[in-house]
Amino acid sequence: MTNSKCNQHLDAARLTKSKFSLLVSALILSSVTACSLKETEPAEKRDASVVWPKLQLEVQPNAQMEQKIATMVSEMTLKQKVAQMIQPEIRDITIDDMRTYGFGSYLNGGGAFPNDDKHATPSDWIALAEAMYQASTDDSIDGSTIPTMWGTDAVHGHNNVIGATLFPHNIGLGAANNPQLIEQIAAITAKEVMVTGIDWVFAPTVAVVRDDRWGRTYEGYSEDPEIVGAYAASIVRGLQGAADADFLGDERVISTVKHFVGDGGTVDGIDQGDNIASEQELFDLHAQGYVSGLSVGAQTVMASFNSWNGVKNHGNKYLLTDVLKEQMGFDGFVVGDWNGHGQIPGCSNDNCPQTINAGLDVYMVPTAAWKPLFENTVAQVKSGEIPIARIDDAVTRILRVKMRAGLFDKPSPAKRTLSGKTALIGAKEHREVARQAVRESLVLLKNNHNLLPLSPKQTVLVAGDAADNIGKQSGGWSITWQGTNNTNADFPGGSSIYDGIKAQVENAGGKTILNVSGDYAVKPDAAIVVFGEEPYAEGNGDIDNLEYQRGNKRDLALLKKLKAQGVPVVAVFISGRPMWVNAELNASDAFVAAWLPGSEGEAVADVIFADADNELQFDMTGKLSFSWPSSPTQTVVNRFDDDYQPLFPYGFGLSYGDETELENLSEVAEVSSDEPQAIAIFTRSVQAPWVMSIGSDNEQISVASSVLQGETVYLRTVDKVVQEDARRIEFNGKGAGFVRFTSNFPRDLRAAIDSNSALSFAVKLDSELSDEVYVSMGCDIQCGKPLNVSSLLAELPKNSWQTVSIDLKCFSDTGVDFSRVNSPFSLSTPGKLTLSIADVALLPRVDNQQASIDCQ
Repeated sequence: MTNSKCNQHLDAARLTKSKFSLLVSALILSSVTACSLKETEPAEKRDASVVWPKLQLEVQPNAQMEQKIATMVSEMTLKQKVAQMIQPEIRDITIDDMRTYGFGSYLNGGGAFPNDDKHATPSDWIALAEAMYQASTDDSIDGSTIPTMWGTDAVHGHNNVIGATLFPHNIGLGAANNPQLIEQIAAITAKEVMVTGIDWVFAPTVAVVRDDRWGRTYEGYSEDPEIVGAYAASIVRGLQGAADADFLGDERVISTVKHFVGDGGTVDGIDQGDNIASEQELFDLHAQGYVSGLSVGAQTVMASFNSWNGVKNHGNKYLLTDVLKEQMGFDGFVVGDWNGHGQIPGCSNDNCPQTINAGLDVYMVPTAAWKPLFENTVAQVKSGEIPIARIDDAVTRILRVKMRAGLFDKPSPAKRTLSGKTALIGAKEHREVARQAVRESLVLLKNNHNLLPLSPKQTVLVAGDAADNIGKQSGGWSITWQGTNNTNADFPGGSSIYDGIKAQVENAGGKTILNVSGDYAVKPDAAIVVFGEEPYAEGNGDIDNLEYQRGNKRDLALLKKLKAQGVPVVAVFISGRPMWVNAELNASDAFVAAWLPGSEGEAVADVIFADADNELQFDMTGKLSFSWPSSPTQTVVNRFDDDYQPLFPYGFGLSYGDETELENLSEVAEVSSDEPQAIAIFTRSVQAPWVMSIGSDNEQISVASSVLQGETVYLRTVDKVVQEDARRIEFNGKGAGFVRFTSNFPRDLRAAIDSNSALSFAVKLDSELSDEVYVSMGCDIQCGKPLNVSSLLAELPKNSWQTVSIDLKCFSDTGVDFSRVNSPFSLSTPGKLTLSIADVALLPRVDNQQASIDCQ
């Protein structure tokens, strides 16, 4: 590390410490000592104390409790212990399964509901919680009376439950920069969760987002650890209570700081990707939420899907054990993320001793894989592959958290203090706090001629497809996982942005016109256009640059139409990240970044309108906690960058009366000067995030071995240039067979089509064609049609490697949506055929390919 780099770390550390006292003084000391650390040292030679602090935890072990736990562990059978470490999901277990195995915990994932009913009532949630609890304490089969606990993703309120209060997503709360408000929000969330009999929430997310292409950007409070560090302590206290007061009392839930660690800093913002930061940067930038959240007593930590310098965090012993548990002193337990253990090399969803040995305490295994995983883990302990001491440590940590939470002493879920008090779900006083959060989260980016606040005594046109759409304004993790397929009726008690505008205007004697497309019979005095991103959650939200509505500027056309008609235009932009909206800014007289405000959309009108006497109701107080990009490709622009040139800097936000006039901005979508990039799919091996599979109409089998036989396809590794760098595929003609590369989530590949790239692959024909052969690309929704490549392949010489190139435009012409590709290559035939493939990639076009299909 150079001296200048060391000085940067020191400056950042001093600044961070001066901004909020929660971060330990070890921050500066560790920045100094790290300057002598070789970042390339292997994990086994690293000294965690060089970078990571020893935390002063507010919740300390209790000697009497520890003795009780030790006695319990000594009396448990191996199966009882392993059962405590298994966390299945409600769609994949029954009450009888709980009675038989006595799982330590279970969860409901996004989009999972009691009775598989989206409109399950609070009573339905309580009934399931009660039944699971009673089954877990029934010792008639498993011999255990240890109570289970239920975990849920309550990430902006109790967001899986119909009628709950939904607060702004974290990006909006970061703009509010109000730790006291955050604690209130967390306390309300805890109450609404407790009403439904649930003990544990997977929050807060303390990711520090460094690349806004990441689909989880809105789950981060900021690009800078300043706000994240302060907020983590506040939300943990709000959820769990203060360590010296009502810690994990009757109105509190167990919290989870997540995802450990570096999830917001992956290369290119790819979800579940690789964070290549130095260890010092990992701490300075990405770990501050853990410093503060753990210090005030967070009892669980969720491991992250991402890798750190190529090593999956779920299997990283240095991070999970040496750093988190031993150096930082965390004595709660580490839970995995959704089958995250299965992503470790050499592991599968049903077999992964590596993650337990690395320091994971609870497998999150939300599929039918829980049963073989249980059996395999028991066998691995018996064989010595997993030391019994590691199992005992994990179970000790789990029981410690349960005892601290009072689960051995509290009544069953249906009989707890708040259980069944359904009036608390979406209570008026809870919604008032949410309205405050919405008001404080709004950031005013433009207000030419001081157009805002508007007088409510006017005729106001309300346009845009987000104006009267509570689902769209709430974003992902709202009733459903992706936040899609919701209507306003799914948010009883909530309000759209239009609802608030209508109430403000009509109560003052004005008139509102709601028309999504901006049409009107009588010219309005002003127009409010509410528009923005469609809801998404992790994976599906990843994009490849920050241009809003790239290739389909329908909202810009609406803004321009109104502006051309001489109507003053107020833009209210709904988004989960800052985006390049220069043209939309130019077409608006005022522009408000409203983020994802949640269920209380009416609060937007509290701020953008004056009262009936034209007096100010609420000022604009929100400030950017994310820098705003100056071009579509300025995807990494963060406070304290060496070359920091955002359009709007971190901390920007106009107040009413500011004299700033925003001049017209460049609408030229500057592109990167770099050469178009290749996208590797298969080069020697399958490249992340793609997964290879074979199959037919009746099956799809992931390729996890060198030889695989399916109903219609046989696949094995062969050598092209080096060992096992190609795959031989034999179609037996007994049905339509395929070999395919897919991703768990759709990928934004518009850059490839924009740069006129081609799908390229090497192929060696080992037999004649007996039927048609097709190459296709696929989306997460049905799109495109297969391309018949039979003629092209038939002309190739046999038994020699040839390169085939197909213009991506060929696929685009059939309807492939390159913004959401989840299968970039599929080869299929109903006939008999033997061939080998290698080197599959999306490549910038190269002339004189040996064989090609040209659709330019």
